Amino acid sequence: MFGDLHKSRVAAHTAAFIGLISLGAWVSIPFIPVPLTLQTLFVLLAGAVMKRYAIIPVSLYIVLGALGLPVFHTGVTGFGILLGPTGGYLIGFTCAAFVVGHAYEHESAAIRIAGLFAGTGIIYVFGVAWLMYSLGKGLVPAVVSGVLPFIPGDLIKLYTTYMIAKRLP
Repeated sequence: MFGDLHKSRVAAHTAAFIGLISLGAWVSIPFIPVPLTLQTLFVLLAGAVMKRYAIIPVSLYIVLGALGLPVFHTGVTGFGILLGPTGGYLIGFTCAAFVVGHAYEHESAAIRIAGLFAGTGIIYVFGVAWLMYSLGKGLVPAVVSGVLPFIPGDLIKLYTTYMIAKRLP
């Protein structure tokens, strides 16, 4: 990486976003079956800042948590978390970072905003699908418990991400 500014930035941003996503997991408001955290804010922001490379810190975050580092909400850890009710949301983070990252490679504000909404929607789709499978819920109960309570907070996170990213070089 010596002499390659791009690789150095990717490495530094990767470390920073793993830390931020982990920190965001500790800001947790208990809901059933899934807690409200700030993780999604930092996943979306990683996409906005790192563009297509945002999948790196998000994937590493999940791998580190699965391997036993206490990075998931309230310090829970291990591969079993991916099999629990929050697993779908966590896996959705990687796809969301990918989509937001590609949207932020465009200069158009409309594409960027659409990417943020699409990324959040992807997290919901993965989360609801996994809630239906892991808890045996139907579609409507999974949406009611796994999406509807989070929409107001996620709209604030979308706006916050857009405004922060707009001010970054």
